[in-house]
Amino acid sequence: MDKMNFLFVGVGGQGVLTASDIAAQVGLDLGLEAKKSEVHGFAQRGGVVESHVRWAPLVGSPTCEKGTVDALVAFELLEAARWVDWLRPGGTVVVNTQRIMPMSVTVGDATYPASEAICEALERRAGRLVRVDGLTLAAEAGTTRAINTVILGALSAVLDTPAETWEEAIVRRVPAKYDAVNRTAFRMGREAVG
Repeated sequence: MDKMNFLFVGVGGQGVLTASDIAAQVGLDLGLEAKKSEVHGFAQRGGVVESHVRWAPLVGSPTCEKGTVDALVAFELLEAARWVDWLRPGGTVVVNTQRIMPMSVTVGDATYPASEAICEALERRAGRLVRVDGLTLAAEAGTTRAINTVILGALSAVLDTPAETWEEAIVRRVPAKYDAVNRTAFRMGREAVG
C-alpha cells in the first residue's frame, strides 16, 4: 500500500483525534510521508470532529478532496452518513454502530434515521461496509474509552498493513497504564471484521 486517504469522523469525546494521530504514525512507520488535518471546534460539547490523514510517498495537501477518501472511519453512525460523499465510489467505510443523538434530535426538531436506512445509504457508495459495535467491544476489553482502539483494529483488518505496526503505534501513543486494555481492544476490533 503506497497511497491512502482517510477521513476520521465522529463526536467529541470518542477519541477521533487520537485515532487519526495513530493512523498518521502508522503511515510514517510504513516508510511513507503522512500528513493530517483536523477540525474539532465544539468537540468538548459533543460536537462534530473530523480529521483527514493522507499517506503516500509524497503528500502535498494534508486534506483530502471530496470524493477521494479511500477509507471513511466513522465513530458514530449518523456521522458516517453525513460524510459519505467524501468517500470515493467503491471505497471502504468502517463504522461504529453507536448512535449518539445530536442536539436537534434531543430537542425534538429532527428525527434520527433508522440504522438500517443509514447503512443502506453507505452501501450504495462504498465497495465495502464494515460495521463494528465499538462500544460493546471496548467495554468487554475493559473500558468504553477504548472505542477508538477497537475501530483502529477493525480498520487495520481491512488494510494491507501489518497488525503489529498498528499495535506498536497505539502502545506508543497511549499512557502505559492502558497498554493491556488497548492491546485487547485492538485485537477485538480486528477479530470483529473476521
